[in-house]
Amino acid sequence: MSSRPAAGGGRWVEVDPARVARWVEGFADRHGPPSTTVEDYGLLLAAPDGATAELHTPPGAPASVDVPGFVAAAGAPRRLGLLLARKGAVAVGVADGTELVVSKVDTRYVQGRTAAGGWSQQRFARRRDNQAKAALGDAVELAVRLLLPAAATLAALVCGGDRRAVDTVLADRRLAPLAALRADRLLDVPEPRHAVLVAAVGAARAVHVLVRDPERDTPTG
Repeated sequence: MSSRPAAGGGRWVEVDPARVARWVEGFADRHGPPSTTVEDYGLLLAAPDGATAELHTPPGAPASVDVPGFVAAAGAPRRLGLLLARKGAVAVGVADGTELVVSKVDTRYVQGRTAAGGWSQQRFARRRDNQAKAALGDAVELAVRLLLPAAATLAALVCGGDRRAVDTVLADRRLAPLAALRADRLLDVPEPRHAVLVAAVGAARAVHVLVRDPERDTPTG
C-alpha cells in the first residue's frame, strides 16, 4: 500500500484489491461506521467524524452498489492490456488477473539533449526528433501485433509513462479498438523494462482511495 498527497487536500492511497476489505474495516475502526453512497467514480464512505474515503473502481472492474460488491469486483480476475511508453522505450503486455501472460519490450536509442548552440544544436534537435518518431512508430507496430488481436478479450487498456507518447501511439487509426478501452488511469513508471511491466500489473489493478480526514488535514498554528 502506498500513499501520496492529493491536490486540494487529503491523500491518495493505493490498496491491493485483496486488502480492500481490511482497509475499509480499519477506516471504520478509526472514524466510526461510515455511510455508503454510489458515485460516478465508485463508492463514497462518509464517517460520523467527518472523514471520507472515495473508493475508485479500478480499471476494467464493474460498478458496485455496496462495499462487499466493490471488494468482489476489484479482486475478480480480468484481462487488462498494458501500454507503457516513454522516450525511446515501449512495453506492451496482457495481464490475466495478476499474471502477465503476454509481454514485449522494445528500446530504440534517442539522443539526449545537447548544450551546443546554433546550427549544431538545430541539427541534433532534428536528429533527436526523428529518432523519437521512429521509436513511436515501432511502438505502434508492437501494439498492433500484440495488443490489437487481444482487444476483444480485454476489460480495459491501462497506459503508463509519458502521456504525449501514449497519445501518439493510440492516435494510429488501426488502434481505435484499443483507444476505446483506454482507462483514465495513467501509471507513473520509469523507462519501460520487463520488470517495470510486471510491476505495472499490480499498479493497474490497485484500488485508488482518496482519503480526507478533517482533523489530519486541517492546518494548525
